[in-house]
Amino acid sequence: MSNGDLEGLRALVTGGASGIGLATARLLAERGADVAVLDLDPSGAPAPLHAFTADVRDDRSVRAAVQGAAQALGGIDILVNNAGIGAAGTVEDNPDEQWHLVLDVNLLGIVRTTRAALPHLRRSVTSRPGRTAAVVNTCSIAATAGLPQRALYSASKGAVLSLTLAMAADHVREGIRVNCVNPGTVDTPWVGRLLDAAADPRAERAALSARQPTGRLVSAEEVPAAIAYLASPAAASTTGTALAVDGGMAGLRLRPEPAP
Repeated sequence: MSNGDLEGLRALVTGGASGIGLATARLLAERGADVAVLDLDPSGAPAPLHAFTADVRDDRSVRAAVQGAAQALGGIDILVNNAGIGAAGTVEDNPDEQWHLVLDVNLLGIVRTTRAALPHLRRSVTSRPGRTAAVVNTCSIAATAGLPQRALYSASKGAVLSLTLAMAADHVREGIRVNCVNPGTVDTPWVGRLLDAAADPRAERAALSARQPTGRLVSAEEVPAAIAYLASPAAASTTGTALAVDGGMAGLRLRPEPAP
C-alpha cells in the first residue's frame, strides 16, 4: 500500500520499461508520483506510466523524449538514470567497438539525459521553495570492488560513481541532489541470461549468491526501494552518496563458516 511520500512529484526513469527500471517506475507511481519512462522499446511500460521512445546514445532523441515527458508530466522533480547494458570479460576480451558502446550507454547516457533534464529540475526547485529536486543514478558494486570478468562493465560504473560525486558538487547550491545506488548481483533477466550461458548454471548461481554475505542474490524489488528513498523528500539532506544494496558485499569480511 502506498505511503504517499511522493505525492505530487513528477519522475522520469530511463530504461524504465523492463527490469530494475520498470520496478522503480512502478514503485514511484505506487508512492504517488506521476511517472514517465524512456526506453528503446517502451511497450513494456503499463498505464498509468507515460512511455516515450529514446536511445540514450543519441542526444537529439534524448532531448525530444525528455521534453515530451516534461510536457506530459507538467515538469520534472526526479530523474532516475537507470538505462544501462552489461559486458563480460577481461581487458583482452572486449574489442574497442564494445568499449565505445558500453561507455556510450552507461556513462554518456547519463550525461545526455541529465543535461536535457536540468532546466526542468531547476524549475522544480524554484517553483517549490524549500524543496529539492533529485537525480539518482544506477551504479554498481563493480564501481568499488574488483570483480572477475567485468573489466569493461566495472570501468563504466566506476565512471558513473565519479560522475555522481561531481554532479552532486556542481548542483548542490541549486537545490538539486545527486546520488547513486550500488547494487550487488541482482536477480534480473540479464543475470539470468549469463547463468543460462554458463557451463553449469546451477553452480554459477550458487557461486554468485555465496559471494554476497547474505548468501543470496539481491532481489529486483530491493534496488527500487533504495532509489525511491534517495528520490524522496525524506532524503533532503542526502547528496553525493553511493547507497550500497549488495547484501554486505562491499563492506563485510566474514570468516569462513566452520566445517560441519
